[in-house]
Amino acid sequence: MAGKLDWLAAGLPYEGEFEGWPTAGSVARTDVPTCGLDERVGEVRDRTRGAGWDACVVVNAERVVLGLLRPKELDGPADRTAEQAMLAGPATFRPHVPAQEMAEFMVEHDLPRARVTTSEGRLVGLLLREDVERSALEFHRSRHHHQEDDDDATD
Repeated sequence: MAGKLDWLAAGLPYEGEFEGWPTAGSVARTDVPTCGLDERVGEVRDRTRGAGWDACVVVNAERVVLGLLRPKELDGPADRTAEQAMLAGPATFRPHVPAQEMAEFMVEHDLPRARVTTSEGRLVGLLLREDVERSALEFHRSRHHHQEDDDDATD
């Protein structure tokens, strides 16, 4: 079973009952800013905010997630390194987690964003709560609409 989970965790396509359902990996934004451990917070802040973001994911050369610079850390002393300022070891989620499940979790735990990674810890993207809530709602509405169409066809 580990092979199937690794396949799903890598965000690769799959078939079956849940084919086409939005997932954390399909909704996550892949253009999230990243930085290395040695980069200065001031430079990272300018680059991150200049790109319209309020957070930056700290990664190594292989894009393995090491930490996160949230607005609180980005507003800190400009001369600190990302390693000194980051929230180390942030929780991550796998790409195959259904968007509906992620939306519920993020609301329940008041998370504005979540890191999506492969099973090896490589960054897939950053999932924003408003994106995942919208995606889950749109998918629910489209399935409900299709269900009504199917019901009408059988009448």
